[in-house]
Amino acid sequence: MELRQLRYFVAVFNQKSISRAAEQLLISQPALTRQIRLLEHECGTPLFERLPKGTFPTPAGVALHKHALTMLAMAGSARDVARQAGPVRQPVALGLAPGLPGEWVDRLLTAVADQAPLAELELTDGDTTVQLRMVREGRLDIGLVHQEPSQDLVGGHVRKEFFGLALRPGLPANEEEEHCRLSDFHDQRVLIHSREQFPLGHDRLLATSHELGVTPAWRIATFNEHARACADATSSVAVMLTEASANRLLPDWQWKQLKEPTMALETWMVRQPVTRDIVKKVADIILRTFR
Repeated sequence: MELRQLRYFVAVFNQKSISRAAEQLLISQPALTRQIRLLEHECGTPLFERLPKGTFPTPAGVALHKHALTMLAMAGSARDVARQAGPVRQPVALGLAPGLPGEWVDRLLTAVADQAPLAELELTDGDTTVQLRMVREGRLDIGLVHQEPSQDLVGGHVRKEFFGLALRPGLPANEEEEHCRLSDFHDQRVLIHSREQFPLGHDRLLATSHELGVTPAWRIATFNEHARACADATSSVAVMLTEASANRLLPDWQWKQLKEPTMALETWMVRQPVTRDIVKKVADIILRTFR
């Protein structure tokens, strides 16, 4: 149970309306509804009755309201104590997708620290599907994902890096050639990410392979940190990933950018349309720094 959920609960209790409470809290109505349902699930009992005339507390909701006011009052007094020591820092939950280079993330953190010193970033690792769900549920303020956001979210493009193949040591290769082609790996085992990790790129790769008449012996796995183990388990001669990931996960494997077809890993910043000012500020900093 989180203090944020209790604040949401008290707002609905006072407003007797999900929609009015959402306007007061500056979050979307579906996100508020999901948080109330999560709180009810955690409590193990309904806290509100949804009636045509409004949203009214159950006996359990009335009992929780008194407890919630006490806890929020205590949290408020804790903030007062903190304010005496200096400006209040505001938490901003930021999601990081797998594959983002460490130096790029460091630049992002430095930019936010310099331009929004009152933002306290809370970082979460998560793939695109998980992050988009968390943003819509109100559990993540900003996501950095590998999929262009749909119209219900605000977003912007922040990064593009090309895919290539990391070649197993000992594999015959032209050292002078900076690129490689899919046709070079016809009938050979090539490890690629699962569709859940990179849906658009996964589908495009298989479709393009079919169009070119090239049929590598694809090996598919869900991996972020254990590329080497997955490659060994599948006896793959090459692994498809970005240069930054190859340098980190397979430093002794030679990486060549894939050509014919050329494929890129795109990264977008996403957030809810209605959110806190500090979240908007951090999101704008990310876009200004990397767009």
